[in-house]
This record gives sequence, structure tokens and C-alpha cells, in this order.
Amino acid sequence: MGRLSIPAVGRESEAHPASGFLYSFSSSCLGMLLRPQALLRLWCGGAHSAINLNLELLNLEPAMLSISGLSVRFGGLSALEDFNLAIPPGGLYGLIGPNGAGKTTVFNLISGFLEATAGTIVFRGKNLHRLNPHTRTILGLARTFQNIRLFEDLTVMDNVMVGFHCRSQSAWWEAVLRVPRYVREERRHAGRALALLEEVDLKDAAGEKAGQLPYGHQRRLEIARALATGPQLLLLDEPAAGLNPQETLDLIRFLKRTKERHGLTMLVIEHNLRLVMGLCEHLTVLDHGLTIAQGPPAAVRENPQVIQAYLGK
Repeated sequence: MGRLSIPAVGRESEAHPASGFLYSFSSSCLGMLLRPQALLRLWCGGAHSAINLNLELLNLEPAMLSISGLSVRFGGLSALEDFNLAIPPGGLYGLIGPNGAGKTTVFNLISGFLEATAGTIVFRGKNLHRLNPHTRTILGLARTFQNIRLFEDLTVMDNVMVGFHCRSQSAWWEAVLRVPRYVREERRHAGRALALLEEVDLKDAAGEKAGQLPYGHQRRLEIARALATGPQLLLLDEPAAGLNPQETLDLIRFLKRTKERHGLTMLVIEHNLRLVMGLCEHLTVLDHGLTIAQGPPAAVRENPQVIQAYLGK
């Protein structure tokens, strides 16, 4: 990164060059003393800490999610090779590609279900290396799955209540004894769960078993449960799978509304090009583990490599 230079004014312009260095050095030290978080980042070291420090001094906001050189291999098979992505806070990005392209592999790496062979994943300035899935959830990362994973024998309400567990302040023994603090917290969570069910139009089904819901409603319930964890980054794995055209249009409106209401950053995997073109502001295209295109949806749609990947030669 280029060095920021401040032009000298008045007599200082005639000073010895060393004085300029001493002035810059003393100003930097004073700035770090007045901003202890910057000093802490410098003390912690590491490439990403230095990058975040420079961005802070320039009043630029670092990426919500930064992926660099990410690769994963299973024996001699390369499932993902040198994948790079940076999503700004509030971004709505899409990840597309034909079957077997490596899209879900990326999600599994971000959420901690797979360990990368090489590369780094940095979320909100923290390297996620070797952090387990529930720790990543506490940091503010949530996901849904390509194959819906609900607790089918629990009620719709209880499925959402499960999502609040990572934010609970009560100890296990307080739940067993039902001490007042636990009871108050449980009531708060119940109220928030009902509010989330109302957002996804499932409030009237709160007492039903999750496994008895129609497929499209199960998709919405899974999103509500993810929202209950209090995420800042939401990963959606094929949310439109199994939906008809009208349900897909409803889903686009719902996701845009949800993003704005909760102040979310989103990364969406989807085969439905109609959905990603109408929803996402930026697309990354994978094919056999390699990135073949990145950019705005209109440009990606016209990319010859993308057309070949989907339609063949």
C-alpha cells in the first residue's frame, strides 16, 4: 500500500528531511496511544491485522468475509483450487456453477464442516482457522443447508428456539432448576421466536411438527432458525430448491426484506439463475473447483466461459 504523505507548510518545508520522518513517527505513535484498538492490532501481528489497521487509519471498512487462496483436496482430487472472495458489510453476493463445481465445499469450509488444505478465511477480522462450527456461529456466522436439516419431531416454535441457544446467558443447571433468570430469558426468546415466525409467515404453524410442513415452509423455517442465532453473515445453500416460479419470486422479495430488516450480509448458492440475477449484486462462478468468472450479474451472464460451463460447447 502506498505511503500517505502530508505536504509541509510554511517554514517546515525548509526543514531537514529527518525532521519530516520524526514528525510522522511521533504522529503515528500519538495516534496509536489515542486509539488503543489500533495499538492492539499492531501488537497482535499477522498480515490480516496489519491490513485491518491500515484500513482503519484510512477510514475504510474491512471486508465482512475475506477468503484468500482457499484450496481443498481429497487424496489426489482437487475439489477447490485457489478460491478468492471478499464480501463487504451489507453485501449480497451469489455463488453459482454446475453440479460438482465446488459451491457447497466453499460453504462447508466457511462454516467449519471441512478443513482447508491451503488458504485463509477471515470473518470480521478474525482468522477462522481451526475454529469449530459452533464457535463460528457465536462469532455471527449462520447457514442453511442444501438438504433441509430441521428437527422434524419438534414443533416449529421449538426449532426456532434452538437457534437462540448460542446466545443464552443461563447455565445448564439454571434450566434444570428453572431459576427466575432462566425463566425470564426463555420468555424473551419465545417472544423473539414468534416474531421471527411472523416474518416468515409461519406464526400460525408454531405448534405444528416441523416435519409436517410443506417443503417451501420448511425452507423458510430453516432461515428463521438461522436468524435466531443473531448472524451478521448468512449463508444460504440453494434456498429456491424445489420452489415453483411464483414461490421463487416471493423468496427474492423475502430475502431482500430480511437482509434490510436484520442488517445482514448474505452469500447465496443457487442453481436458479432467475433468482440470483434478480437478487445478487455480485456473482462468482465455479466450474470443477476453479473460479471462471466474477462480477456483476449482467456481465457474468454474457461471459463465454459461463455459457460453456452451463450449456456446453
